[in-house]
Amino acid sequence: MSPTDLTRLSAAEAATLLQDGQISSVELTQAHLDRIEAVDPAVHAFLKTMPDRALEEAKAADAARAAGDDLSPLAGVPIAIKDVLATEGLVTTCGSKILENWVPAYDATVVRKVRAARLPILGKTNMDEFAMGSSTEHSAYGPTHNPWDLDRIPGGSGGGSAAAVAAFEAPLALGSDTGGSIRQPAAVTGSVGVKPTYGGVSRFGLVAMASSLDQVGPVARTVLDTALLHELIGGHDPMDQTSLTDPVPPVVAAARQGLAGDIGHLRVGIVKELGGKGFQPGVLARFREALDLLQQLGATVEEVSCPALKYSLGAYYLIMPSEASSNLARFDAMRYGLRLAPEDGPATVETVMGATRWAGFGDEVKRRIILGTYALSAGYYDAYYGSAQKVRTLIQRDFEAAFNRVDVLVSPTAPTTAFKLGEKLDDPLAMYLGDITTIPANLAGIPGISVPGGLAEDGLPVGIQFLAPARADAFLYQAGGALEAALVERWGGPLLDQAPALPGGGQEGGEAA
Repeated sequence: MSPTDLTRLSAAEAATLLQDGQISSVELTQAHLDRIEAVDPAVHAFLKTMPDRALEEAKAADAARAAGDDLSPLAGVPIAIKDVLATEGLVTTCGSKILENWVPAYDATVVRKVRAARLPILGKTNMDEFAMGSSTEHSAYGPTHNPWDLDRIPGGSGGGSAAAVAAFEAPLALGSDTGGSIRQPAAVTGSVGVKPTYGGVSRFGLVAMASSLDQVGPVARTVLDTALLHELIGGHDPMDQTSLTDPVPPVVAAARQGLAGDIGHLRVGIVKELGGKGFQPGVLARFREALDLLQQLGATVEEVSCPALKYSLGAYYLIMPSEASSNLARFDAMRYGLRLAPEDGPATVETVMGATRWAGFGDEVKRRIILGTYALSAGYYDAYYGSAQKVRTLIQRDFEAAFNRVDVLVSPTAPTTAFKLGEKLDDPLAMYLGDITTIPANLAGIPGISVPGGLAEDGLPVGIQFLAPARADAFLYQAGGALEAALVERWGGPLLDQAPALPGGGQEGGEAA
């Protein structure tokens, strides 16, 4: 099998070939490293790659398989890690200058699980600084580009992970989702991204932005691949006090059930408040087609209303910056990370801290720290942060009422396709509005998935989002798998087969000619 063929395999397909001895992890990992070398100068999905270490991990996986060890289903399949997750012995920057030389002394729990399962780690992916952004343009190390159109954004904050998967640089990736940072990049790059139930995947070792909203999750090219990775990283972690003690939901079985078209009993709700005005015509057209397919498969579809969702954007942009300003207070130039002396005056604790934070944080991080600090200040706490938490409760109640009627809710993942780089940098509010459909899930703590829904009138990918009740992640994979199977049959192959070539990557889908 050629290196080109190897990089086009899904993780499940690669895992089967590895188990059958038809390919080795070294071959598979080297093919992806070669692909990264060829196309990442144009995409910039990775901040750091580790070829030697990845190949050593691949050799270890092959040796363990040869020795007859009991291995994870994904053993030997390479993976990319969002640079917000701590990796022992490897620089972890969170896309920020203030952490440009920070090397953690420990692994995040999800990274430890990945290593234990013998998935070679290809490298760390680019992101908006401290996960603050919707376009990966706020990285201190330069933007990532969308593989479908290099002049457009790949979404954010996890644009690097989504772009790496969509550009065939990695079959799997880990991301984090605070307001849509897995699902929105998946939507605009034609990949699949999942935000699990809050607490369903450990957050230990995830550099916190907003602790009550952040959630680690999988990114891949198929629903089954995300389910396999979700099953690997999920489960209780005593190191995370918000971690659920529940067993991991049967997500792999649900994905296979959906892929077989078994959703005849599924009740699907269309969220009245998550569509219409402000949504691109091509996005709504693909959404309506998805609904028709679900009904053809036997699902029942009805409209539901969640009135409080119209306040979700305002509530989120009070809660998130408030928690972010508190979490980022730890970057004080005293314990780790960047440390700069003031240009003028004595070097005191206060002046060093001020000089370091001014130089180390980018504009978007400063903007959110200022907003959050104001919302938490004396005299304004109850009016802003307290009121936002009350709205959050109303949103949770609306979802509970909706899920008494249906099994899953469905909407477009994002109101538009990928916009051009630089188009919204000077208009933060316009950028924030791109998360209007994904934010409610984080406020409520419920799981969500984005699956490719086709191409809009501009030839760019559209995402379809499913939401499920807390702890009912399996419903996502059942609905997402069914829609994916029906659309792939209609398209005659995966959506990413229609992606244009990348510089250095040849023709057809960006692959070598």
